Amino acid sequence: MQYIGEISGNGILKCGGVDIATASYEFESYLLKSGGSTGSGEITLAPEALKSCFRKPGVQLLADDGRMFNLTFSEKRLREQNSAQVVVTGDLPTERHPRS
Repeated sequence: MQYIGEISGNGILKCGGVDIATASYEFESYLLKSGGSTGSGEITLAPEALKSCFRKPGVQLLADDGRMFNLTFSEKRLREQNSAQVVVTGDLPTERHPRS
């Protein structure tokens, strides 16, 4: 696995295709030997919105720049009221880039 870099920004958190809330994100991305990419990081949003989708399937983040990220919560319980750790797939970078 090769470290690609960090990306951050804002977007709309979706659960089952339904818009939940505006969220901010900060992800680190990695290139897999298979050629794909994966990432991990944190999303931050309103506490009630986070609770409504925590650990549910089909959670995505549509970034303001149009990229779609698929999210899986990596914690069994929320440690913070308004943020959570996630594993990320989807429209992650596949080559090094400056921080965005």
